Amino acid sequence: MANSAQAKKRARQADKRNLRNAAQRSRFRTAIKKVTYAVEANDKTAAEAAFKEAVPAIDSAVTKGLIHKNKAARQKSRLNTRVRSL
Repeated sequence: MANSAQAKKRARQADKRNLRNAAQRSRFRTAIKKVTYAVEANDKTAAEAAFKEAVPAIDSAVTKGLIHKNKAARQKSRLNTRVRSL
């Protein structure tokens, strides 16, 4: 348990950041899953639409510091390859 005022504030900040990061990470993962499910269902139009929604979500995760920019580039590249293969 935090005893000093500084430690209490840091604990509050950590809780806020944890909630914010969890929400952002969930949005990021859900966007990727939507593309994956559309590709597995062989639905090209839905896959393309989901991909267009996923790209900003992935880029947002990079700017928020959740993932590295190279991981984002890799994710987008692999998703785009799968969508274009339909």
